[in-house]
Amino acid sequence: MMTKTRKLVVTAMLSSIAAVLMLIEFPIPFIAPPFYKLDFSEIPALIGAFSMGPVAAITIEAVKVLVNFLLNGSSTGGVGEIANFLIGCSFVIPASIIYKYKKTKKQAIISMAIGTLSMAVLGVFINAYVMIPIYSQIMPLKQIIQMGMDIVPFITDTLTFCIFCVAPFNLIKGVLVSAVTGIIYKPLSRVIHPKN
Repeated sequence: MMTKTRKLVVTAMLSSIAAVLMLIEFPIPFIAPPFYKLDFSEIPALIGAFSMGPVAAITIEAVKVLVNFLLNGSSTGGVGEIANFLIGCSFVIPASIIYKYKKTKKQAIISMAIGTLSMAVLGVFINAYVMIPIYSQIMPLKQIIQMGMDIVPFITDTLTFCIFCVAPFNLIKGVLVSAVTGIIYKPLSRVIHPKN
């Protein structure tokens, strides 16, 4: 059982690593417009989710976004940061809840797969009905849709933009984050939960 102090220290460390990883981002131009940028900041959040549960994961997601915003500012008027938090939570919370009940390698794979699907599906709705309408105050909606059409010609509106650009983007992100977490989690869990 983890002490409260150790949990706080580990959460702070993972949040710091997540904030640094959030600074290292890059677009996937053949999938989504360049304002969608891939980063690996969900890896520490997922590690926190597996080792300490959903509350720690949400805390890591919130702290990394706040630290990144303070260090880096925002090129999207805060929309990208809020989206990153919501989409990140839609990934790590289901994964954490599923893994909590049976901590095996197979369950970890299942939980990350469900987390990835959750992120892809919820990402469509969050972007289509919340984030893109808000972001359209900064960049005209017509321009956003056109950027999507340049990648996938049969995009016609916000929903099809999210289905054909946002969902694949989040699927790729989920697969990559899951693969890295799957490789590094076991060795790290021994450090996070040392045997007395």
